[in-house]
Amino acid sequence: MGSHVSSGGTNGRRRVVVTGLGAVTPLGLDPETTWANLLAGESGAGPITQFDHSDYPVHFACEVKDFDPDEWIDRKAARRMDRFTHLILAAARQAEADSRLDIAKEADRIGAAIATGIGGLRSFQECYDTLASRGPDRVNPFSIPAIIPNLGAGWVSIELGTRGPLLSECTACAASNMAIGDGLDAIRLGRADVMLCGGTEAAVCAVGIAGFGAMRALSRRNDDPKRASRPFDAERDGFVMGEAGVVLVLEELEHAKARGAKIYAEVAGYGLSSDAKHITEPDPTGPVAAFKMALRDARVEPTEVDYVNAHATSTPIGDASETKMLKLALGEEAAYATPVSGTKGATGHCLGAAGAIEAMFTVLAVRDGKLPPTINYETPDPECDLDYVPNEARDADVRVAVSNSFGFGGHNACVVFRKYED
Repeated sequence: MGSHVSSGGTNGRRRVVVTGLGAVTPLGLDPETTWANLLAGESGAGPITQFDHSDYPVHFACEVKDFDPDEWIDRKAARRMDRFTHLILAAARQAEADSRLDIAKEADRIGAAIATGIGGLRSFQECYDTLASRGPDRVNPFSIPAIIPNLGAGWVSIELGTRGPLLSECTACAASNMAIGDGLDAIRLGRADVMLCGGTEAAVCAVGIAGFGAMRALSRRNDDPKRASRPFDAERDGFVMGEAGVVLVLEELEHAKARGAKIYAEVAGYGLSSDAKHITEPDPTGPVAAFKMALRDARVEPTEVDYVNAHATSTPIGDASETKMLKLALGEEAAYATPVSGTKGATGHCLGAAGAIEAMFTVLAVRDGKLPPTINYETPDPECDLDYVPNEARDADVRVAVSNSFGFGGHNACVVFRKYED
């Protein structure tokens, strides 16, 4: 799509690259399985198995399947943690192994930024249920550490031994894109050489499904779960709850080269903004500002963007607003020429982990030259008229790609990745 800027010209800024990935998702228990199933057009949706949902209006979700925390965490410690912590610890250990980092050797220069939208929702529910049925003296003394949102990050640091910056973004669905952006900033500023960045969510529980169901935010397509999440499709009727834990290892370029690390892609830019409008109704103005800021930070022109991984939750208002936003941010001509995919069709909406799972997909699109499909795209919507890579993956030279995340409350965060060139 036009000539590309060189990967140099960083005006003396420290360059940051991705050197490791880890993931447990509705599509697989590691990054490569997840990616292969995404490219194959699989859906992670199915009947809820984690609680009795017979009285609920929604009976399906995108759960992480066949996950055993004991493979990753000491059994006694695992009993004191919520599922959202189990998922992120598994992802962090995978990412550490994939990056071949020796954390102990330079722990003070390695940090973590681990996001979540809600934290230990299941543990909160169990604490309240015990309180209501058995009284305050029977509440589990480990309840609060299991519930609070920062303990995903806390346990990653404790278990892996990182002693650098430790951050825990809690900005709804934008949270893990902000974790990646904060990790990028920490390395650029010299506060760390390596940051483990990602997000985790495990809200497939009675409170989560009941609460989002009452908002009418969830799809009610109970008779056909795998086709319920359908970003940009005219028949979309809400999102499908997902859960995941995903970590990207961000590393200063010279540090990565000195140890011979493999490099997936470069983290080139980050932009963020706020809507100051309404808790849940999207307005394209704020997202446009974040997207343009990310491109400026990456020193990329709109015509140079080869792929956008959209926030695209499969809600009627949200997907139409994002389509409008992309036309404003890229310019109409470039927007029509730029492939956009909504991978939540396959993963569901993993809330605070959404940005991390989609950043991983964006990085792998750059690595492999493959655009993941928007599955379940059957009926075009006049308000959503861009190239959504419908239903089948596509080969493409992806040199510059953007991942979008927009959260309840008006949080907007966009991250730009580019093909690494020395």
